[in-house]
Amino acid sequence: MIRTWISSLMLACAVVVSSPVLTAQAKDLPDFTELAEKQGPAVVNISITSVVHGAGTIGFPGMPNDEALQEFLRRFGIPGMPGAPGQEGGQDYKSQSLGSGFIISSDGFILTNAHVVSEADEVLVKLYDKREFKAKIIGADKRTDVALIKIEATGLPKVTIGDPNALKVGEWVAAIGSPFGLENTMTAGIVSAKGRALPQENYVPFIQTDVAINPGNSGGPLFNLRGEVVGVNSQIYSKSGGSMGLSFSIPIDVAIDISNQLKATGKISRGWLGIAIQEITKELAESFGMKNTNGALVAGVEKNSPADKGGLEAGDVILKFDSKPINTSSDLPRAVAATKPGKVVPVDVLRKNAVKTLQIGVGEIPTEQNEAPVASKETAKPEANKVGLTLRELTPQQKKKLNGKNGLLVIESTGAAAQAGIRRGDVILGLNNSESQSVELFNKQINAVSAGKTVAVLVQRGENTLYVPIKVGK
Repeated sequence: MIRTWISSLMLACAVVVSSPVLTAQAKDLPDFTELAEKQGPAVVNISITSVVHGAGTIGFPGMPNDEALQEFLRRFGIPGMPGAPGQEGGQDYKSQSLGSGFIISSDGFILTNAHVVSEADEVLVKLYDKREFKAKIIGADKRTDVALIKIEATGLPKVTIGDPNALKVGEWVAAIGSPFGLENTMTAGIVSAKGRALPQENYVPFIQTDVAINPGNSGGPLFNLRGEVVGVNSQIYSKSGGSMGLSFSIPIDVAIDISNQLKATGKISRGWLGIAIQEITKELAESFGMKNTNGALVAGVEKNSPADKGGLEAGDVILKFDSKPINTSSDLPRAVAATKPGKVVPVDVLRKNAVKTLQIGVGEIPTEQNEAPVASKETAKPEANKVGLTLRELTPQQKKKLNGKNGLLVIESTGAAAQAGIRRGDVILGLNNSESQSVELFNKQINAVSAGKTVAVLVQRGENTLYVPIKVGK
């Protein structure tokens, strides 16, 4: 008893002594209460209903109608699930999902993600005050994952738009949304990185944060401490389906530009060059004689595209576009897309160790890209060259599919070429900055390369072209 009482007394004293320190630490932490009170009413919950035709029904009695669980079972082909193998021709069913959004004008315009509403047959918006409205989809842009919807209401609370360019890494930010349907949930964290490029996402310089974002948060706002929206929560990196501290938001200036175009015309107009690009690795930089890896490497130019008409060639390295430095390949699509179609811009390129400036008229990005040719397979096998490539010249029909380009079909890939990633069926278009006119010329060029040096081989695979660095052996 005495020992317990003494321990309790010592603990009480420790609390008293340390409390000023705790108070001082608390003063240094951000206070989100005012932000929640003022901005929470402008955040909405979005319920989406989609009718899936000819699908099966839920496979297990009593299983909850949970979107994440259903998607998991669909992907792994669990029998009895809608969309699973063998379920074609079943009954129609209604799929329901949840998302978030925020009001950008008092007359009912709301921003959210395109993936939240793109497949919706009905969109229901629930406000902070519990009122519900059916929403009309004004437009959605899948390339940036931004959508604009509208409800018939006036006098609504709206968010204040901030400047995402003023954000600093390490700055506190907060999200409000409806994770797992829990309305007006606030989570907080810091900006982890800016201008983040993600695979298959060429038009958005994402804001990366460690804010807890979960299913249902999609389309909700990301706030700075001044209560201004700086981003639209869009994606998470997760192995479990829940938050792992890697969330990505669309900068609000990108989202507002998209929403303004959707509101005005119902469609998006973007600049377009008609090229395939890739990142410059150290190996590719070495093969091109470059001192660094800055720029975007042109791996292919579409025939009759703005780039083709402006003089761009495969093997060019774009260093500047419209006077803006291109430090990485991901910088270029954003710069081009943000350019008004029809504008003529200067493009600085590195070509065969010399910098030259081209004047290129930017086109408008097509709604659908033409499919690029796929190389056919041949059976005869000529001898392999120094890097392990067995090649054959293209037939006239194959050249026609390549819009008249010269190329060499890969019959077999072994040795250094296979290690570099070149596969059977690829088409070799060029070596470094030279076009591949014939198997004999290509092999002669390869044989002239000193052992230990790296060459850049331009490859067409399906609809994509890319440079593959190959280290030449003895």
